[in-house]
Amino acid sequence: MAKDGPGGEKTEKPTAQRLKKARKEGQIPRTQELGTWLGAAAASVLLPMLVSRAFSSIRQLFVQVGVVANDPEPAAVSSLLGEALTVFLSAVLPIALGMMLVGTIASAAQGGVVLSGKGLKPTLSKFNPVPGLKRMFGTHGLWESIKAIIKTIALGVVIWATSDRAQTLVSASGALPLSEVVRVFSESAVLMFRVVGITGLAIALADYVVVRRKTMKQLKMSLYEIKQEHKNSEGDPHVKAQRRATQMAMSRNRMMSEVAEADVLLINPTHVAVALKYEAERGAPRVVAKGAGEVATRLRARAEECRVPMVQDIPLARALHASCDIGQEVPAQLFTAVARVLAFVMHLSTRGVRGGVHRPGFEAPVTEGLPRAKRR
Repeated sequence: MAKDGPGGEKTEKPTAQRLKKARKEGQIPRTQELGTWLGAAAASVLLPMLVSRAFSSIRQLFVQVGVVANDPEPAAVSSLLGEALTVFLSAVLPIALGMMLVGTIASAAQGGVVLSGKGLKPTLSKFNPVPGLKRMFGTHGLWESIKAIIKTIALGVVIWATSDRAQTLVSASGALPLSEVVRVFSESAVLMFRVVGITGLAIALADYVVVRRKTMKQLKMSLYEIKQEHKNSEGDPHVKAQRRATQMAMSRNRMMSEVAEADVLLINPTHVAVALKYEAERGAPRVVAKGAGEVATRLRARAEECRVPMVQDIPLARALHASCDIGQEVPAQLFTAVARVLAFVMHLSTRGVRGGVHRPGFEAPVTEGLPRAKRR
């Protein structure tokens, strides 16, 4: 037995069924970086809108603080605290909700939101330190180190690019109005978020490619596994044969019940049998039952039991058996021949003759160009 199982090495791409099963178990390629850096990019868009609105509200609060300080009544203090909480929530909640929405979208973009409890089940393999050491010192650990270095360099570059402006602002902060200080700081923060967000999105894209390759490698299958999966999906051959036999038996039982209501049974005389029924409101005559060999013998026995007239017309019986499926109308090319048979049967009925085998000796129909039936 090979190390990868009885089927040998896992070299084949995962099948659709394997991918579906892995998705149900939560084993889909996903990177946490995408949600983090999309949140930073979203913050760079939301922050300018919120800062300007929050600044005017904070300025009004400072004015009220002076009024309350001169007359610190409990009701005024309580009202001031309520307004301060409202200003804080109106400034923080939109950013928090926006980042939550972005995180959900990022998760859905990587295969949807999948809830799986398999990872929460306690297993002995989770206490095995070997896989953790492999992740720490293998390619996974190397890639995580590279990501950390890139993120550190990106953050350092952003701080270096905005530090000069911030130092100038701090040194001159006493001579600048508060609105200008807030504007410069908000612009610096927005610039930082945007640069970090763009850099992080590039890292997230690379991380997703790495995670996807790793996941697809883990989901690879051997030829033996593919064959077993196909066998399980298609069913065991013995079970399929038994199911097919059951279906054929049910179909034959339905045919036997239809023969009892048929107008005529065309016979060959022994090899083929085709039962016809004509209902004017349903159009042309239909084939309600047919069979060859043993099935034909059972159809004849059923027709004799139910006193359905049997007409021996070898060319017509063969033509109908070869060109018509059960429930199908007879081809237009055979209308004349079938009409002769039905007229003959109706004539017998008017004379009070029911059942029996009849050989009227009709002329053979033209059978060239007839369609082929699916069920023979």
